[in-house]
Amino acid sequence: MSRLHTERHLVSRIGWLRAAVLGANDGIVSTASLIVGVAAAAGKPSEILVAGVAGLVAGAMSMAAGEYVSVSSQSDTETADLARERAELEADPSAEANELAGIYMARGLDAETAAKVAGQLMARDALGAHAHDELGISQMTAARPIQAALTSAATFTAGAAAPLAIASFAPLSSITPLVSIGSLIFLAVLGAIGAAAGGAPVMKGALRVTFWGAFAMAATAGIGALVGANV
Repeated sequence: MSRLHTERHLVSRIGWLRAAVLGANDGIVSTASLIVGVAAAAGKPSEILVAGVAGLVAGAMSMAAGEYVSVSSQSDTETADLARERAELEADPSAEANELAGIYMARGLDAETAAKVAGQLMARDALGAHAHDELGISQMTAARPIQAALTSAATFTAGAAAPLAIASFAPLSSITPLVSIGSLIFLAVLGAIGAAAGGAPVMKGALRVTFWGAFAMAATAGIGALVGANV
């Protein structure tokens, strides 16, 4: 007696994982950079915190809106392609069966087997077969705008809260180094977690996230110091 295939593959996480990593990473980098930039411009503690809170709120809303719009565009495209495929199946099912068989032949099946596979799959779910094998749309990778928007907003807020918390308790003279070091540590941990969740090398994930975070904070601090010296 055969057992049901119960494996869970990492690709099933791609929808929420991408949004989560992007949101948390952006929350840490943008808020830390904003705090460091304002501090480098000789801002007062109250000004630094106001800038950080404003960056958190604006960034979370921007991430949610941006993810919703971009993923909705993907969803709209998928819906349009499925509608077109549905119409083609109704108009000429034999041609669509031949098209599907051709896809399987290109993957290595002989003509007879490819025709049988195409026929059996289309008998069960013609649109589903074409969506998966012709259009590349599957349940695991289908666009989910609301999930992406909520995930991005929540993770951005969590990421932004970390450097903001450090700035809230650090003395003015130490805000820049403490926020920078703390944020780089958070980024390294985030990169490692994201890489592990996606099945990628942990060290590589941690290093690339940390590098770009350090670059962003250094650039913002330099600009802040330049502006502060001339205002």
